[in-house]
Amino acid sequence: MSTKIMFMATSLSQIRPLTCAAAVGGGGGMHPGRLVPQPPDLIKWVKREGGFVHKAVKIAQQLDGLGLMATEEIPEGSDLIILPDHIPLKFWTSQADSESGSHSSLVKLAQHVPEELWAMKLGLKLLQERAKRGSFWWPYISNLPKTYSLPIFFQGEDIKSLQYAPLLFQVNKRCRFLLDFDKLVKKDIENLRSEDHPFGGQDVDASSLGWAMSAVSSRAFRLYGNKRPDGTHVNVPMMLPLIDMCNHSFNPNAEIVQEQDTPNGRMLVKVIAGMQIKQDDLLLLNYGNLNNDLFLLDYGFVLPSNPYDCVELKYDSALLDAASMAAGISSPNFSAPSPWQQQILSQLNLEGEDAQLKVTLGGSELIDGRLLAALRVILSNDKEAVDKHDLNTLQSLSAEAPLGISNEVAAFRTIIALCVIALGHFPTKLMEDESLLKQNVSASTALAIQFRIQKKSLIIDAMRELTRRVKSLSLKESITSET
Repeated sequence: MSTKIMFMATSLSQIRPLTCAAAVGGGGGMHPGRLVPQPPDLIKWVKREGGFVHKAVKIAQQLDGLGLMATEEIPEGSDLIILPDHIPLKFWTSQADSESGSHSSLVKLAQHVPEELWAMKLGLKLLQERAKRGSFWWPYISNLPKTYSLPIFFQGEDIKSLQYAPLLFQVNKRCRFLLDFDKLVKKDIENLRSEDHPFGGQDVDASSLGWAMSAVSSRAFRLYGNKRPDGTHVNVPMMLPLIDMCNHSFNPNAEIVQEQDTPNGRMLVKVIAGMQIKQDDLLLLNYGNLNNDLFLLDYGFVLPSNPYDCVELKYDSALLDAASMAAGISSPNFSAPSPWQQQILSQLNLEGEDAQLKVTLGGSELIDGRLLAALRVILSNDKEAVDKHDLNTLQSLSAEAPLGISNEVAAFRTIIALCVIALGHFPTKLMEDESLLKQNVSASTALAIQFRIQKKSLIIDAMRELTRRVKSLSLKESITSET
């Protein structure tokens, strides 16, 4: 108790400041600095605290920051890093799940955070530890980047430069949340006694809250925590010192596993070599099969030719009528479907009060199955032919022309026209974007341009693939008619 009183009595000059640079600095080739110029050696800290780090694993400076590299060949199956349970940074927001009890004022603040922004909950704990003199996690926190390249830190013009409405909506939503949460935090902690203040008496603002949320969203993993009294494991986000320096790949050479430490029943977090790792190879984990929206929002980077990227569209009957007519389809009736067609649209959840009208192009399926089924059905007047197939078949691109070649060609041509309309919504052309990237633009401007280039490229690739399919189907139809 006396230690706590002594800590609270220290002056603000002895507490780690929560100031935060809010903008992404420099050109695209610059990497962000650490919170302090010469932070402690993270590998030594992990080892000192009872963790394990393979002798060939080293921290290496890369173009865009720090990463982990193998200094010699490492056999498949080798343990690369092992963190005992006390090293990961977690935040128990429920007293029922807490082992030692969390700072009650911090728990109350976290209860105001919507579940979809879970990173802010753990971010509150991160800020608390950043402010605390003598924090156990300071060797880790001091190694975190000073700034993050996430869109919430972009200047207004760079946010506009994203040119993609679904992402603009998410960025603005997060920015509004941070501004509102800033006010709420100030109100909730302004009259607290010093011993109850979650940040050691310091003010926080939208910038420092954004830094904390970004640090967590770009580095945390959702893993099993310790067991509850009833024997069930708690799934919690946690920051994994050193492990979170592994870069992303859809073809990783390492993987995270959890094992129970037999003597005490606690969970160990391990990174093991999923294949033989060669000398000078970076250690790579798969962050998830995510689209570029999420990679940019949560991690601050964009992947070229991301196989899981997609473009969001709205199922809009008037727009589809226009696209069909532009494609040369006579009398499309998306705006006035027959009752039996409406029934199928309802089954596809594209009709009715709670309809989910968001559909996608791209990704592993190329065309959203619900959109494809709707096009096939609406462009067919043959109820009997439609009734012969179940919804799964109608939604499947691999089920080639279930309602006939002419129906399939009409559906594909409608989607191609839809792609042309979608491209027209971008203020700049692809070639203009590529030319802009060659100029000396800021890191955030470059990211925004790279993002919209990938969206446009995805749409163009979808058009090419659908055009190829149309030609193939037309050829088949031509051969069939000749025979």
